[in-house]
Amino acid sequence: MIAGHGDLEKVRRMLAEAPELLNRAHVWREGDTETALQGAAHVGNAAIAEYLLGQGAPLDICTAAMLGRLEAVRAMLEADPGLALSHGAHRIPLLPHAAHSGNVELARLLYEAGATEGSSMALAHAVQRGHYRLAGWLLEFTRPDPNWKNFQGKSARDLALERGDGEMVALLEARG
Repeated sequence: MIAGHGDLEKVRRMLAEAPELLNRAHVWREGDTETALQGAAHVGNAAIAEYLLGQGAPLDICTAAMLGRLEAVRAMLEADPGLALSHGAHRIPLLPHAAHSGNVELARLLYEAGATEGSSMALAHAVQRGHYRLAGWLLEFTRPDPNWKNFQGKSARDLALERGDGEMVALLEARG
């Protein structure tokens, strides 16, 4: 599961040696479990997620959103509208997963379906990845707290400054 966050070669080696690990979940605490795929999804590691899916891991809505799979997410929501309220590992809401993709249409679909929780985290993800259009949309329509801080104590503005993204900093300052 830890390797699923960012070490594709280790994931490959581990699954070659022990294929039964593919869908095994680590229990952090009661009610908070995480598979390697969920780890890849919540940090936005598309390469590892795609590899695990190719090995047979089941596609869930959080992973589909992170990968920007608009039609898959749309189909999942049509089959079960309640999935808009889904959470991934560590109870991370659906909208922040979608922010990794940068797909404004996907974020809009989810938000309109009821995935309104986590807009501040979603903004931080969009900023960290340089998704300017998505950051603008989130600021305009979801009203995130631009001063929200991630697990490292960094705000969206801090992340933009760290990236040297003056355009994003200007957007945040204009709308924050």
